[in-house]
Amino acid sequence: MSRFHLKWLVPVVLLTFTMTGCASIENNPKTAIGGATGATAGGLIAAAAGGGAAGIVGGVLLGGLLGGAIGNALDQRDKELAMQAAQQSFENSRSGSSTSWQNPDSGNSGTITPTRTYQNGDQYCREYQQTIVVGGEPQDAHGTACRQPDGTWQIQ
Repeated sequence: MSRFHLKWLVPVVLLTFTMTGCASIENNPKTAIGGATGATAGGLIAAAAGGGAAGIVGGVLLGGLLGGAIGNALDQRDKELAMQAAQQSFENSRSGSSTSWQNPDSGNSGTITPTRTYQNGDQYCREYQQTIVVGGEPQDAHGTACRQPDGTWQIQ
């Protein structure tokens, strides 16, 4: 493993366990293991691609969510639409107001709803609830995103 990969391995693994810590391996082993594997892979892929800290966090988040119960069912366009809706919602939606996305080709869809806005130092942060519907089955997730100086939102 190259020096570059080793540099990011520990932070990616720690972030993976932080993000997947709510999943119970006893109650949902496939979802928890899939989420942890997806999060680790997403973070390492972003690190290998030269992504900075924000890219790696985004890779961990998307990999964790998608690697869990729904990852295998979403295509690349689904993922793009979900991330665009999230950025738009964090930036423009009032708390309690949902932003939706839908891929007419796959039939998959979702909503993201900011639930609370607060300030953390110099950053504005938003807690959110997200639902992704794959094959008619909704999958729920929640988290926090904080606005970066460049205007993008980073999932915490």
